[in-house]
Amino acid sequence: MKRIIILTAAALIAVVSCGPKMTNQEKQAAYDAAMDEIMEAYDAAEDKAAAEETAIQQIIDLSLQTIKKNPSDSVALSALENCYYYAEPEAIADAIESLSDELKADDFVKSVSESLAAKLATKEGKPFVDFTVDHVSGVDAEGNPVYQKVSLSDYVGKGKYMLVDFWSPWCGPCKAEIPNIKSVYEKFHSDNFDVLSVAVWEESRKMTWRNTIDTAAALGITWNQINNGHKEPADLYGIAS
Repeated sequence: MKRIIILTAAALIAVVSCGPKMTNQEKQAAYDAAMDEIMEAYDAAEDKAAAEETAIQQIIDLSLQTIKKNPSDSVALSALENCYYYAEPEAIADAIESLSDELKADDFVKSVSESLAAKLATKEGKPFVDFTVDHVSGVDAEGNPVYQKVSLSDYVGKGKYMLVDFWSPWCGPCKAEIPNIKSVYEKFHSDNFDVLSVAVWEESRKMTWRNTIDTAAALGITWNQINNGHKEPADLYGIAS
């Protein structure tokens, strides 16, 4: 692991020390090479769990320092794209603030800024932000959906701990996590603890309420559910895909 860190540190110095004589293309190439080095070290590691943690931290450090040293160059956008999901919201906020006005006006940066504001507004210690969706509670005799107005506050804020899981029927990692959530539910479900799954973004993969209901049943989701969430819940909580 020490060798991995030393190699990556050398690549990091090469990128963040980019002088004014380097072109944007050269800076991007140096950053890409450093990223490749991190991933190659991860691929070669035997202990993937430890290597993943190390690699993520190296990506964060490399990317944030690249942004700091190159706030007006397009390489900063690549660096932001690679670290905004992993770094602490406050660190990303500082990185965006350091960008030039031109880069701040970039559509991707605007999108990250909006998601970041949502994350900071709903981070640990903040009151929950309520939302209401047209939840599909069942079907009628003709097989048409029966809609019901359901809010997050119908479940949260009732004097108990609530694990809220955002997922989508097309999302592989989301579905892979369901068995873990099921295990937690079966072990800890009580008057003081419950679970709520909120389905979002179904339509982004041309899926419908039916896909959500069928997938939830197939995965064994027997706890509280809100489906047909679409964009609003994810936007309010800064959920990234």
